[in-house]
Amino acid sequence: MDIKISLAAVRVNANKTQAELAKEMQVTRETVNKWEKGKVAPTKAQIYLFAKICDFPVDNIFLPYNIT
Repeated sequence: MDIKISLAAVRVNANKTQAELAKEMQVTRETVNKWEKGKVAPTKAQIYLFAKICDFPVDNIFLPYNIT
């Protein structure tokens, strides 16, 4: 089964709440929530900032992950 690493999983793994991440990214918590639910796509710059804040390789955020 292939799944994609979710933005929510990356955020939680970084021990950040939506509100904390939003503050660091200078967006609203609602914006972070919409990204995580797939309702709105973050910009390329926002994805890079997200990855930096969460200390996660940006290249891995949207890669499929194999579960066997």
